[in-house]
Amino acid sequence: MGGAERARSRARRDPRIVIVGAGPGGLAMGIKLMQAGLTNFVILEKSDRIGGTWNHNRYPGCACDIPSHLYSFSFEIKRDWSRPYAPQPEILDYLDGVAEKYGVLPFCRFGDGVRRAVWDEASARWTLELESGRSVEAEIVVSAIGMFNDLVFPAIPGLDEFAGTCIHTARWSWEHSLAGERVAVIGSAASAVQLVPEVAKEAARVHLFQRSANWVLPKEDDPYTEAQLEHFRNDPDAARAVRQEIFDGIEAGKAFVDRSIGEELEAAALGNMAVVEDPEVRAKLVPTHKWGCKRPLFSNDYYPAFNRPNLELVTEPIERITRDAVVTADGRARTVDTLVLATGFEATRYLSAIDVVGRGGVSIHEAWKDGAQAHFGVTTAGFPNLFMLYGPNTNQGSLITMIEWEADHALRLIRHLVDEDLAWVDTRPEPMALFNERLQKEIATIEPWQDGCSNYYRSPSGRVVTQWPHSMGAFRDALAAIPLEDYEFVGRG
Repeated sequence: MGGAERARSRARRDPRIVIVGAGPGGLAMGIKLMQAGLTNFVILEKSDRIGGTWNHNRYPGCACDIPSHLYSFSFEIKRDWSRPYAPQPEILDYLDGVAEKYGVLPFCRFGDGVRRAVWDEASARWTLELESGRSVEAEIVVSAIGMFNDLVFPAIPGLDEFAGTCIHTARWSWEHSLAGERVAVIGSAASAVQLVPEVAKEAARVHLFQRSANWVLPKEDDPYTEAQLEHFRNDPDAARAVRQEIFDGIEAGKAFVDRSIGEELEAAALGNMAVVEDPEVRAKLVPTHKWGCKRPLFSNDYYPAFNRPNLELVTEPIERITRDAVVTADGRARTVDTLVLATGFEATRYLSAIDVVGRGGVSIHEAWKDGAQAHFGVTTAGFPNLFMLYGPNTNQGSLITMIEWEADHALRLIRHLVDEDLAWVDTRPEPMALFNERLQKEIATIEPWQDGCSNYYRSPSGRVVTQWPHSMGAFRDALAAIPLEDYEFVGRG
């Protein structure tokens, strides 16, 4: 084949790509593929619509904990967020608008979750087995399922025997009214901090079962005035300037590495907590770990809710659940109508939430037996033509901002495959191992993460598999600097 003919062949090539998940990552990847002229792709989404975590998490009070001017795509700046930290319905509405404006919806196939993915080296293709029983083939797979997939259900004796209503915060049922009910909320982290103040306004009685306290900082979240919104709408640079200010503020943060700043934040949280009138309740709300050991939380409503006569903080361990009550270790039974499980996700599983089989028949579960790991969060050795968005060790700052850079890196490698008419790319094990060894050493220097608290950061082996220990900008620059020599490329045929 001559040079001109080869060039025409390359120009015609549009590899079949499957994106798994229609959350922010899947939308970003789809848009970037279209902008690159690669339109032979499909987005498989197990639910009935786009949105990902902002579709599944619809509990009362659900909101972003990163200011929304930054928690949004750089290529689609929203000028009229109603407040600095947008609530879930507004974020989902924004994502709907992005999907419609950029023409992603026709590429989406809803109600089609992926159960298994198997790589065949002879054909250089992935076969994806779907929950519907069907299967699809693809040359390239992009996993945009992130880390918030599999729900955590607490291992409490008797949970399955409860005769009332049981709701996980990530599968909220708005058809079920809590008005006048006795409600038990199990868990006191991110979703509970947002949920409990709202539930306490409606329910007759709320029992919050806290295993360990969390630091909850105040947040500047007054709704934007109409004058501010008009300024954002009329000045195309105003919202972008606010976005840059938020980014710069996060980038300048040294709270995880400077203990004095961590102590200042703890003092701010204690000041936030000072509104709790009952000194015994207030004492139970004070964490025993350093700020930063767990996910930082923000709320102006959480602590004031404990002044309501219908909200009880329970710190006695739960012993069991009966048909109509939660029984604690002191023998006390609290009769309830509804259980709310604010117990989060199996956040360390990432891609292994799907049964994935790579080169040589190696399962992702075997490859990640010591914890999920990747090369800068996007690729993992032994699994060719497979890219991850919001993969291992990419949790830092604005996840949507991080996801955009990850999608850019994945596109860089996909474009190289197309431009050079190659069959597949795989991360070389050696540079990935060196990267992860260095990464874990850097993580070990972050004092709050070593404080011994229970968090979602660590895999069962003890490896921290969720956190990126540096700034967002450092991650962007590191991705851009990865040499192509870190990858193995194989030609077609």
